[in-house]
Amino acid sequence: MGASHRAEKVADRIKVVVAQTLETKVKDPRLGFITITDVRITGDLQQASVFYTVLGDDEAKSATAAALKSAKGLLRSEVGKDLGMRITPTLEFFSDGLSETVKQFDDLMDRVHQKDAELEALRKGAQPIAADPYKPHKSHE
Repeated sequence: MGASHRAEKVADRIKVVVAQTLETKVKDPRLGFITITDVRITGDLQQASVFYTVLGDDEAKSATAAALKSAKGLLRSEVGKDLGMRITPTLEFFSDGLSETVKQFDDLMDRVHQKDAELEALRKGAQPIAADPYKPHKSHE
């Protein structure tokens, strides 16, 4: 059974509020160039998983993770004010591996194209081993 319509709406709103709060209210210098990619919330609306990507190296990613951890209270408070729900969901942040997956896929596709080119080069000079390669040889009579 899929997520409820209300849970989807709440998750979408959390995504917007977190992104806006990071842009306007969080002044932590450790916070890198971050993009909130997705929010998933439990059916009871009490726990939200926030997925993000960071532009930069591993040091920038770990610094941003630390900044998010320290800003978690402010972010949850802003989400609570905006949603006006009885219980504000807890927020957990997860680095989204999407960019790494895309890079791995691109690398794999480059290798496939290279192998295709090598195979095409081998085919150009290839000759069949017999006049009609689909007829069986009569060498075992």
